[in-house]
Amino acid sequence: MAGSIPPANGQGARPGGSKAGGKKGQRKKPRRPRSKAGSGIAPKSAGTTSPPATRGGGINETIASSVSGTVVSHPAAPVAERAGGWQKPLPHHRQAYAAIDLGTNNCRLLIARPSGEHFVVIDAFSRVVRLGEGLAQTGRLSDEAMDRALAALHVCADKLRKRNVHLARSVATEACRRASNGQTFIDRVREETGIHLNIITAQEEARLAVLGCHILLEQGSGPAMIFDIGGGSTEMVLVETGETVPRILDWQSVPWGVVSLTESIGAIADHPDARAIAYAEMRRRVDEGFADFTARVTPIRHAAQVERSIRLLGTSGTVTTLASLHLELPQYDRRAVDGLVVPAESMRDISRRLSTMTPAERIAVPCIGRERSDLVVAGCAILESILDIWPAERLGIADRGIREGILRSLMATGADPRGPRKTEAA
Repeated sequence: MAGSIPPANGQGARPGGSKAGGKKGQRKKPRRPRSKAGSGIAPKSAGTTSPPATRGGGINETIASSVSGTVVSHPAAPVAERAGGWQKPLPHHRQAYAAIDLGTNNCRLLIARPSGEHFVVIDAFSRVVRLGEGLAQTGRLSDEAMDRALAALHVCADKLRKRNVHLARSVATEACRRASNGQTFIDRVREETGIHLNIITAQEEARLAVLGCHILLEQGSGPAMIFDIGGGSTEMVLVETGETVPRILDWQSVPWGVVSLTESIGAIADHPDARAIAYAEMRRRVDEGFADFTARVTPIRHAAQVERSIRLLGTSGTVTTLASLHLELPQYDRRAVDGLVVPAESMRDISRRLSTMTPAERIAVPCIGRERSDLVVAGCAILESILDIWPAERLGIADRGIREGILRSLMATGADPRGPRKTEAA
């Protein structure tokens, strides 16, 4: 029935067997002030445009090095100066840390304080800005898209100031990597909001995503696959798990995310055959992008299948949305979805049914609505290709990623007795 997608194989399970539940909280309407809150300082490599179509290869290093030389500013210092002089730094567990992830489709902020080996979120913000809208056709960020992103970043800057953030890092991903005016936009953000966006590489984007969500991998031995379906790109990372952070064995990034893939296909006629042809073409493009990676990981996949130890974890709006449909949630609930493990075949079934629906039918589906209706099909195509490459029976769902990875890196730096490093902008 249009507008309703029941689960194909029962309810999803959490690694510990706990039952999902909870209600979605309400958000206050944010203000839009202009502040000078600091954030991550862009390295000299920021502003690189037109990345290669695919990136990847062996990376024999741990996720713990994910900031890889990137330095961060110290927003708390100006606060002390305004108060009339030097102030004793707060204890590590009381200091606030922040991460901003400006993606092709969303702008997200997370502010947290350390709590043992983890952290407690004290503020958060997320807004769909569609920064990459039209990028596939023009190669540039449009004025309208930049204005939407700036409005969201003004909200972030105000929150950084109000929370007296100790260390912060702000990153921009595929849209700014590809746009010919990406660096111009970065400069404008810094001038108008005080936020120093760092255009990170696809490799660092993959590592930060893994650092932020690997804790949700199912227990097991042998290699595991973690993926992140973004707005402008998708990353797949093969990791070897250990006692602490995983070690990256191989990875690949392709410039196909839910926005870039949707726009590359263009308008689809409102007819079942046209929808089927468009979906097949999306699948073909993603398969082609990951072809080299697929060839590299196939021997490892075969060995994992023999040992029945093939594990898969996904982080993205696509997987969290489809997990919500699997649970038949009336509205999105992070507490029910983050950490869920669902049958992969259920996710395939939901993906295929969504691909056949009309736009109006997708809008009527709970947890999709008008905001995601035109992008979710591309996400489904990408997910099905990933399930072909790494055919696990179960898929772990993570509503966490780059921001959490940044926070873990910053807190490790902030806990260093030598204190945080400071530098001027490159």
